[in-house]
Amino acid sequence: MKLGTLYLIPNVIAEATQQSVIPNQVIEVLKSLRFFLAEDVRTARRYFSSLKIFDSIERLHFTVLDKETAVSDLSLIMKPLLEGYDLGIVSESGCPGVADPGAIAVRFAHQHMIKVVPLVGPSSILLALMSSGLNGQQFAFHGYLPIEAKEASVKIKELEKESSMKNQTQIFIETPFRNNSLLTNLIKSLKPSTILCIAMDLTSPQEQIVSKSVREWANESIQLAKVNTVFLFLGN
Repeated sequence: MKLGTLYLIPNVIAEATQQSVIPNQVIEVLKSLRFFLAEDVRTARRYFSSLKIFDSIERLHFTVLDKETAVSDLSLIMKPLLEGYDLGIVSESGCPGVADPGAIAVRFAHQHMIKVVPLVGPSSILLALMSSGLNGQQFAFHGYLPIEAKEASVKIKELEKESSMKNQTQIFIETPFRNNSLLTNLIKSLKPSTILCIAMDLTSPQEQIVSKSVREWANESIQLAKVNTVFLFLGN
């Protein structure tokens, strides 16, 4: 039996931006799909409804794929592919498989000789790196820093040392309501000469991207908005 194709479907990273950031290629592929894996089914349904390309969202089949999904569950949730149907993975935000649980499904597809097709869409990590002015040849994404301030400070200093040694841009994200506490910790923990970039609400009309030294950040009174934010720094 012919196997289906696994499509990696990008989502918006800022509300109401689908008309400007989702390419036509994604729209055309979506029109042909009926089976989907989604981190949050409600969010996926709302996203697809906003695209206005399906006669009925109720005719689509969604299965949850999130951080709680076990590898042992994959044979069942990937069954449409094994039966010859194409399947799409939809990220909660941005691109599937990047800071996203979709990676385990992609790995399953490769292990079973299923074709994987990544579709172009917004990635906050790459957009932030592109616009930071920091080193785009050597970089690493670290996800979230420890929640506890002292642990986070130790990690920040460790990453700064690695950044200086390797000329490597360090990239991480934070829960929006903790943006300000993280910025405070970064300013206290990093060397004054380290370059820190903050990229906020990317692709939205309120997008802000600012790169400057920690010394310059420390001389300002700053209150970050509670929006999705990417933090990057480069030691020297």
